[in-house]
Amino acid sequence: MKQVMGVTLIFLLFVLAGCAKQPLGMNMEVTAYCGCSKCCAWERGNWKYLKLDFWNRYVSKGPDKGRPYTGLTASGTKPREPQLGLFSADSIKRPWMIPVRIVFFPWLFLPKDGTLAADTHYYPFGTRMHIPGYGYGVVEDRGSAIKGKHRLDVFFKSHQTALNWGRQDVYVRVVK
Repeated sequence: MKQVMGVTLIFLLFVLAGCAKQPLGMNMEVTAYCGCSKCCAWERGNWKYLKLDFWNRYVSKGPDKGRPYTGLTASGTKPREPQLGLFSADSIKRPWMIPVRIVFFPWLFLPKDGTLAADTHYYPFGTRMHIPGYGYGVVEDRGSAIKGKHRLDVFFKSHQTALNWGRQDVYVRVVK
């Protein structure tokens, strides 16, 4: 009996001391970016070729200045916006669209996470987060202006959508 009470007491001490892992969440400054030349610092044509190779894109700033711009993230993936998938909150609002989605858009069956840029000293590549208003995203990139634990960039396909998002302070939840 004393042994059971001792084990129970030790268990309660661990729980009360905070050893149980809580989901990590914090307020972060979240900005938006897209793949355009203004957001990603690239330009068409290189001065090395007197800008005659205008079909090529080159990095215009930073340590990689003058090198070809591939459009890939720092982890080597193509950036993307999050997709909700077939079954989402929209499916509850418009259930009549589920058969249409299954027949005409079967590749949208599974949800896809968006691309996030963060300081990889704090959040390594592959860290999954949930940003209210954006959805789930995975850290796949790092930005030149992203320094510290409380900064994050989210990827959008269009420059106008990124401008509409702007800069927001939101409560971000780190999933894994």
